[in-house]
Amino acid sequence: MTSPCMPLINRITMYQQRSRKETTLRLTLTAEYSSVNTEIVFILTLQLLLNMVVEVSRWSNAKMEIATKEALNPIKQDVKKGKLRYVANVFPHKGYIWNYGALPQTWEDPNHTDKDTNCCGDNDPIDVCDIGSKVCSAGQVIQVKVLGILALIDEGETDWKVIAINTDDPDASKINSIEDVRLSRPGHLEATVDWFRKYKIPDSKPENQFAFNGQFKDKDFAMEVIKSTHNYWKALVHKQTKCGEIICQNSSVCDSPFQCSDAEAAAIVNAAPEYGEALPLPAEVDKWHFLTQ
Repeated sequence: MTSPCMPLINRITMYQQRSRKETTLRLTLTAEYSSVNTEIVFILTLQLLLNMVVEVSRWSNAKMEIATKEALNPIKQDVKKGKLRYVANVFPHKGYIWNYGALPQTWEDPNHTDKDTNCCGDNDPIDVCDIGSKVCSAGQVIQVKVLGILALIDEGETDWKVIAINTDDPDASKINSIEDVRLSRPGHLEATVDWFRKYKIPDSKPENQFAFNGQFKDKDFAMEVIKSTHNYWKALVHKQTKCGEIICQNSSVCDSPFQCSDAEAAAIVNAAPEYGEALPLPAEVDKWHFLTQ
């Protein structure tokens, strides 16, 4: 049973870490058989599902993110030079074009140079783009199926973007790979690369770059990247690597030196400011930005 006050970065990510019974219940099984010398051979296909913490709802502009440098890692809107940050609308895109979030229990280590990108990690949990049709809410935890991954180089840092689909999506059973996305949702992957390439230009920054010439890698490659970032996270919360400004305090990782009691976690939550009405959006949030080719 997980604590409701546990930090988002430390929530359970992989069902393989839960009890065997629960894992089995959440796996999709398909079976075929063939007869060879009177022996029956069963082939099982297992589908691994991951938890995604939604930070930003599709079509919205507020740059919400897990605040790793604050106690219990709440989701907050990013602030720069005293102003709330919003992502610009680069024509023809409006806000974020997917539900955007992160996989908990992962960390892109800034002290590690990735062998594929030749850049260090960005010091954040690994990002996820949910291409499902349902618009989710910030803070929602959804189950997703990994389809592939894109290697973004953001200002000289490795910033992997996992492509996944909400398992509640009507098309989830039919979309199992990056190639399935190309066939069923033509233009979506190209729009994703275009979005990440250009979204910082209205802020007077250069285009972002990509490893692999902006080509998506398949789900097997993606899972290996996710596993490696999970291992970096484990080292982080067990104080086996430098955490810098990241606050690793948690109430759920029992063998972590940063673990706190449920009472301590509740005290932090109760000390947070009361929920208030949202401020009106600045007019600039609805502005279109047209870029020359």
